[in-house]
Amino acid sequence: MHSVSPSHAGVVYDGAVTRADVHEWESGLDDVLAWIRPLFYRTESRKHAEQYFRGLLSPIERKNGWTIAEHVGELEPKALQRFLNLSPWDADALLDLNREYAMEHLADPGGILVADPTGFAKKGTKSVGVQRQYSGTLGRIDNCQIATFLAYVTPTRDRVLLDRRLYLPRKSWMADPARCAEAGVPPEVTFATRPAQVREMIEAARAAGVPFAWFTADEEFGQNPGLCDYLQESRIPYVMVVPKNTQFIDTGGTTVQFDVLAGRLRPNAWQRRACGIGSKGFRVYDWVLMESVDPDHQYMIRRSIDDGELAFYHCYNPNRAGFGELVHVAGARWPIEECFGSGKNEVGLDHYQVRTWDAWHRHITFAMLAHTFLAVTAHTSKKGGAITPRG
Repeated sequence: MHSVSPSHAGVVYDGAVTRADVHEWESGLDDVLAWIRPLFYRTESRKHAEQYFRGLLSPIERKNGWTIAEHVGELEPKALQRFLNLSPWDADALLDLNREYAMEHLADPGGILVADPTGFAKKGTKSVGVQRQYSGTLGRIDNCQIATFLAYVTPTRDRVLLDRRLYLPRKSWMADPARCAEAGVPPEVTFATRPAQVREMIEAARAAGVPFAWFTADEEFGQNPGLCDYLQESRIPYVMVVPKNTQFIDTGGTTVQFDVLAGRLRPNAWQRRACGIGSKGFRVYDWVLMESVDPDHQYMIRRSIDDGELAFYHCYNPNRAGFGELVHVAGARWPIEECFGSGKNEVGLDHYQVRTWDAWHRHITFAMLAHTFLAVTAHTSKKGGAITPRG
């Protein structure tokens, strides 16, 4: 049996690990498995769910049906492959339990929702949603799948993945019903842009009672009028990256453009502030905050101390939060990238060898739950508490 470690979650546990710690972590794992067991109607499915979950948490280098089957002592991977592809169970119900489990331990009124897409490199043309497209994760145009995720980040930077949406390109997939049917895409699924997917996930989080104070995302979402309008109509404060040529009206009634304005700022206009802690320590930048004619909307510029690179932010701030909090929210974008990194490195988020709609969602959701378990384990280990989910 694999003993879990909270360091797998990308969170350092500073205390000495004792036998009691290991026993508590293993007990917590058993409790999570007991909690999800009712989702699987068949005895074999319950067994395979436990095998797959433990396999994702195991130290094996690659985590897919073949390697997990070997790790858990199965003679061949067919049973686990059937579990992902054919067995009758609901991945969205597992997703709901993942969110409930995360909120049981990490819910905070000051929480921040963070949206970001990530890419999964794939060969061939059969994997659902695959095409040659740009992936920021890969840093190039490549044959890949893109999925949009919603993360939850606490004020103390605990972070988990709450929701996911596989992006299906309009022309190469949604305009080809036969191709979609072959990949098992349900007929009721319609095309959705990534900003529309983010709105769906925020609405789902709100409907589930997830407490949060802010939303943040990168430029793809910050420049989308539909998403911005939805957030403002819902009175959801946000800090989002926007293009450098974004214009706004300052308090004097003058229309200004971000990149032009940045070159005119006086040296004493900038304030040096940390926006979070990364793998190399505090992330420190120079920042400037600017008011607009609309008091609910402010604008920030971030400047790198090392090379002077600039980033631009639109802040919808109806509650009049201070400059420091806006910087803190802007820095919450990095934790979702850390979720992707630890998810892919530790629990096999991108290790799958499945092609169909159901199998993709099942693997991804199990990996999300495994990542949440590690994050909760790290969080409760630091606090000295128990990690039993509420039944």
